[in-house]
Amino acid sequence: MAWSFNTEPEFQLELDWIDQFVRAEVEPLDLVLGAPHDIRAPGFEQLVRPLQAQVKARGLWACHLGPELGGKGFGQLKLALINELIGRSRFGPIVFGAQAPDSGNADVLAAYGTPEQKKRYLEPLLANEVVSCFALTEPQGGADPTMVDTTAVLDGDEWVLNGEKWFASNASFASFFLIMAKTDPDERPHRRSSMFIVPAETPGIEIIKDYGVSGQIPTHAHMRWSNVRIPRENLLGARGEGFIVAQERLGGGRMHHAMRTIALAQSAFEKMCERAVSRMTKGEHLARKQMVQAQVADSWAQLRQFRLLVLETAWLADNGHSWKDLRRNVAAVKFLMPQVLHDVASRALQIHGSLGLTDEMPFTSMLITSYHMGLADGPTEVHKVTVAREVLKELQPAEGMFPDYMRDGKIADAKAKFGSVLTRAI
Repeated sequence: MAWSFNTEPEFQLELDWIDQFVRAEVEPLDLVLGAPHDIRAPGFEQLVRPLQAQVKARGLWACHLGPELGGKGFGQLKLALINELIGRSRFGPIVFGAQAPDSGNADVLAAYGTPEQKKRYLEPLLANEVVSCFALTEPQGGADPTMVDTTAVLDGDEWVLNGEKWFASNASFASFFLIMAKTDPDERPHRRSSMFIVPAETPGIEIIKDYGVSGQIPTHAHMRWSNVRIPRENLLGARGEGFIVAQERLGGGRMHHAMRTIALAQSAFEKMCERAVSRMTKGEHLARKQMVQAQVADSWAQLRQFRLLVLETAWLADNGHSWKDLRRNVAAVKFLMPQVLHDVASRALQIHGSLGLTDEMPFTSMLITSYHMGLADGPTEVHKVTVAREVLKELQPAEGMFPDYMRDGKIADAKAKFGSVLTRAI
């Protein structure tokens, strides 16, 4: 497949519809409803379900899924173009059946679930009749999944789970959990843990506290699991392959977060530009001030650079490169994502002056979101290390004390290469 910057006219029509639909119908939900995953909340049935019905009628529901699961089977490039539109709104993903962590959990269940598990858990999840939770991180381990202390011990035909989980997003709304627990403590770190599916009504699951982020509804849970018993067959994947199962969802999930971040940053950029051409000071519009022009130019360029990296990575994924092959790209996308949103939102806030600080504007929320993105799915520092290692592992050290690209050495090489021609010319 050749590289192209063109979008097929038929698909562009769908993108145009999504753009208008999100701006006119979905974004207002952010102002009148609470947590998007609270599907039992008053108003969800009346306000969100009709919009989901429109999306389904348009054939745009859960586009990340293959046709066998009711989706369109769109590749990552088309998903990127869709997500950079639906990401403008907190409710955008759930209106389009693409909300995290459900989308990633669906990938895991589709790949590793038994027919019975798919019937019980996957089908209602895909229909958004239920929502789910991915419980991986722990209070003592943070971003290091090799430090998982939650245990799963086989007792006859049941696994018995004990431990604590931290920042388990949407746990209070979940009908079931995917949880990583240590099953083989004597194995090497990446073979110690396994993945399980656990119904939320199972005895022994306790939410100690839900934590909020900067005034948002508290949805990130500190959990305690005390002698939680589940059937032996609730193991997902092979024993000790929890990391392999988790990777089924992480690469694509990080990319989808990045795609939606473009939408948030673009929203901040649009507001920045409108303010610049609307607000007067010192006898002229802000847009005439060179410092403001510099901020607009920096934001535009930063957004375009980031978007191109996201689209390139999506294109590579569509053309035979696995997420493992694309570790460098995905990690780079992940650590650039919070910085782009932070920078553009900061400039937009500054250009709006004191109004930008208030709750009337979304910029302080965007700034907090940028820090959240810099921590979720692995902190920025970890992903920078990944990029550096991936780049440097392909290089060989110089053989001598000095690099072979020093000028004297290169001149000698050039003379050796062209010496006979130079001699005849002279």
